[in-house]
Amino acid sequence: MLAVINGRIITMAGADIDKGIVLIEGGKIRELGPDVEIPDVADILDASGKIVMPGFIDAHCHLGIMEETYRIEGDDVNEMTGPVTPHLRAIDAINPEDQGFADALEGGVTTVVTGPGSGNVIGGENLAMKTSGIIIDQMVLKSPVGVKVAFGENPKRVYGSGKKSPMTRMATAALLRENLVKAQNYIKKLELGAQDPHKMPDRDLGMDTLVRVLRGELPLRAHAHRADDIMTAIRVADEFGLKIVIEHCTEGYKIADELVRRSIPVIVGPIITTRAKVEMKDRNNANAGILNRAGVKVAIMTDHPVVPINYLSLSAALAVKAGLEETEALKAITVYAAEIIGLDDRIGSIEKGKDADLIIMNGHPLDIRSNIEHVIIDGEIVYSG
Repeated sequence: MLAVINGRIITMAGADIDKGIVLIEGGKIRELGPDVEIPDVADILDASGKIVMPGFIDAHCHLGIMEETYRIEGDDVNEMTGPVTPHLRAIDAINPEDQGFADALEGGVTTVVTGPGSGNVIGGENLAMKTSGIIIDQMVLKSPVGVKVAFGENPKRVYGSGKKSPMTRMATAALLRENLVKAQNYIKKLELGAQDPHKMPDRDLGMDTLVRVLRGELPLRAHAHRADDIMTAIRVADEFGLKIVIEHCTEGYKIADELVRRSIPVIVGPIITTRAKVEMKDRNNANAGILNRAGVKVAIMTDHPVVPINYLSLSAALAVKAGLEETEALKAITVYAAEIIGLDDRIGSIEKGKDADLIIMNGHPLDIRSNIEHVIIDGEIVYSG
């Protein structure tokens, strides 16, 4: 049992608590408030003069699957041998000893979504995991949390140079539709097989994944920068009645009304970057604020290792500088991120019954001068700065 005492608690679930207490037991938040009775058996962590808040959540990165200090040895992010690979599972490629995990803790990031990159039209399954541990299976919160698909330049660049499909944006969309139709047909065969075992189709791992997308169990997590690519992703989702999250969403501010009308959440970023390719030419740090004010649910990402994961809060601070309201920026790396990945019942805020994932800072979380002094994951102190 652990009691964090005397800190200013930013709960992200209502009013802040000055000189509050968070009582932790069994990896969960047992009680919190200004007057919590502390059992004699509890260890005490005094946070006097400090900020206590939920751990940050990076809702889109490639932590552990694209190791920043290696080339081919640690790069497992893109299986660029075929444009359609829904059967790939991020859990099979993540190295918990990637240096990025230590950087995540230093930056107060306690949960990430990580997985395949954007080289393929359908890249595979991604997952949500905690950032402390040595066995990936024990670190995972939820696997999968979605299926990666990609629009725009990347699939064209990977396959078009070899005169293979997709060479065009038309082919990217067509390949996605084609495989969703195959999954629809697979469902019909499964239904027939349930009635007559002799008609049961051979198991297809890729189709198994897309069936879950068609049934609404998993969202498409769509890599799309340009406004027209975002609209193509939305068009396909509308055609098949799919849940979808737009990732990067660089030109989302141009079509905010379309995103609002369909209640489509977005994960914006990377923010600390150059206009690395043509589809990012209209990148604007005001994007997150414009989308947020329009009514879009916005999370902020690093896309690590594109931007180091310990710069997640700095990314949020730069969005504030460009117009995003401060509290909304903190929500974009805590509770909104948790909601978008479907784990807000466990993480993203300091509330009774939720996972005890806390960070303790010596200053405001969006102040570049502030340092993370302690990180607690599942009730255990896993980092002390």
